[in-house]
Amino acid sequence: MTHLLSDLARQSLAALRLLVVMTVVLGVGYPAAVWAAGQVVADRADGQPVRLDGHVVGSRLIGQQFDGDQWFHGRPSPNDYDTLASAPSNLGPSNPDLLAGIEERRSEVAAREGVAPADVPPDALTASGSGLDPDISPAYARIQVARVARANGLPVAEVARLVTAHTDGRSLGFLGEPTVDVLGLNLAIATTVADRGGD
Repeated sequence: MTHLLSDLARQSLAALRLLVVMTVVLGVGYPAAVWAAGQVVADRADGQPVRLDGHVVGSRLIGQQFDGDQWFHGRPSPNDYDTLASAPSNLGPSNPDLLAGIEERRSEVAAREGVAPADVPPDALTASGSGLDPDISPAYARIQVARVARANGLPVAEVARLVTAHTDGRSLGFLGEPTVDVLGLNLAIATTVADRGGD
């Protein structure tokens, strides 16, 4: 019996020591190491903030609402780009509400951009899985060029050049599809308008 109690005490002490060591390693050491690594690439760890005149105006990773004809518009968001409610609509592809919403958006975008409904790209009609996508397709950007140029008093060719400058190609040259950074593009539009106003 004494031998059993001494084995139990020895095993309990070993388990307690392991608990303390693992708590320090996994509860303190690992989080500290991840935090330190994140500080090496601080912008990525902080959500890739975009700054203008020293002020954060958005994130390279999270879309935001742009209202008005002077701006390029992003993808629809079922949660109004609320980062705390990141989620898809969860409506299936045959859901009547989803289909009605797509057709309504198709008509709105076609009328706003002056294109045929059949020419409205899919990313203008549907939200991404997170509802926070910061990019649009080059096709969606192209149909907005004329409107943005007209609203800002800029030449169409200049706005088209800005779209090209803010288009990212496929990852590693073959993964995914090219995308246009909406926030970066809108900041470039605002800077171009301000520069022309100062001429």
